[in-house]
Amino acid sequence: MPAETSDRAVARVGDATDAGAGDWSVRPHRSAERFIRPATERRLCESTTTPGGEKRTLASDVDAADTFLTQARGLMFRRSIPDDYAMCFAFEEAKERNLHMVFVPFDIDALWLVDGEVRAKKRLRAWRGFGSAVADTIVELPAGAADGVEVGDEVRTVE
Repeated sequence: MPAETSDRAVARVGDATDAGAGDWSVRPHRSAERFIRPATERRLCESTTTPGGEKRTLASDVDAADTFLTQARGLMFRRSIPDDYAMCFAFEEAKERNLHMVFVPFDIDALWLVDGEVRAKKRLRAWRGFGSAVADTIVELPAGAADGVEVGDEVRTVE
């Protein structure tokens, strides 16, 4: 479960107004700092439906889990998250990624992305949910926040 903060958000991408709006900028650090550095950046998470190119903001408060500890902790031990919140886990390569809901007392929506394209979407139940899919980025959102997002849609973070 990702956990670092940034001045961007996740949103659907696709229409011409998005040109130059930004790119995934959450990538893991390769230094020893990667294991201890706290989350500090804010991002916006946007989603775009593939057929119509309709764009909407999924979250305006996005934490990026880009350290070993923030990825290991994720959303565990939190009582809740705000409706406009997302946690993004970015990885260097696309491969099978698992999520669990142990010690997470609320439902979430999870999106597995490869190069910004939604490859899988699942509602994970509090305490006992589990999901797995190929991804280079995972986005965790409050339950219901990803309603309307479908496989094939684009999701990205922007400044």
